[in-house]
Amino acid sequence: MDWDDLRIFLAVSRAESLSGAGRRLGMDASTVGRRIARLEQAVGAVLFAKTPQGYALTAEGGRLIVPAEAAEKAALTVAEAARRDEGIGGQLRIGAPDGCANYLLPQVARRLAEAHPKLEIQIVSLPRVVNLSKREADMAIAVSPPDTGRLTVQRLSDYHLHLAAHRDYLAARPPIGDLADLKAHRMIGYIPDMIFDRELDYLSETGVETAAISSNSVSVQMQAIRAGAGIGIVHDFAIPFVDGLRVLLPDRIALRRSFWLLRHADDRDSRRLSVLADALAQGVRAEIIRLESQVFAAADRFA
Repeated sequence: MDWDDLRIFLAVSRAESLSGAGRRLGMDASTVGRRIARLEQAVGAVLFAKTPQGYALTAEGGRLIVPAEAAEKAALTVAEAARRDEGIGGQLRIGAPDGCANYLLPQVARRLAEAHPKLEIQIVSLPRVVNLSKREADMAIAVSPPDTGRLTVQRLSDYHLHLAAHRDYLAARPPIGDLADLKAHRMIGYIPDMIFDRELDYLSETGVETAAISSNSVSVQMQAIRAGAGIGIVHDFAIPFVDGLRVLLPDRIALRRSFWLLRHADDRDSRRLSVLADALAQGVRAEIIRLESQVFAAADRFA
């Protein structure tokens, strides 16, 4: 059985489509389909059932997953050993919630790229938890540790959030001296039914039940606040990126959350990924400290 056919089989099982697998592999969908047909002929079984939702594994296909992943791990180990003397290179795909992806990872990626010039860094920002079992990424940053899955979980860092608004909005609105005063203001937050993790339910901390403007994206919320559209709870590490932002009621609203680094359990023996995971963790921690320290060092950040 050809390893390259198994590689294509795994890509289809994870993408659940020929076109999705083709995009990951750099092949056209028809070539992927022919290779799957060849593999099915070699094993003497149908491996996928075509459904309206995509390509689903049959029972025979499901039984092939474990040996295929074992072959994948062996191939990666051989490739890593061959590259060891050449320095760390290849592709590194990092999944992250968009607040982290927008305000932290670009700076961290710059330092990783400078330290490892042969590395190709990809940042995947999704409004949900990245699925490592389907190999959507090599590692992922999450806002809470998962309850299930064959994963290794490492606590990265705490981070903080405060209520904030732009000075232009505050200049035209009634003063805010207490949480009760927020009822006279427009609030900005998450779309309730699109909150994919309970740790993101920030608005409930204010006592305000609904947001006048909402988005499933932290970055869109921040841009609305920047435009003077209302008040929201923002990451402290994002505040230095927006001129004119003011922190409100810091003694009443001061949230603390954590980032977690997730890796597939099969990758724990990969020296390459372990080195990169350590560098990523150190970089994220340092960047949070650097950016958060700027907020409370600037007296004019407080309304």
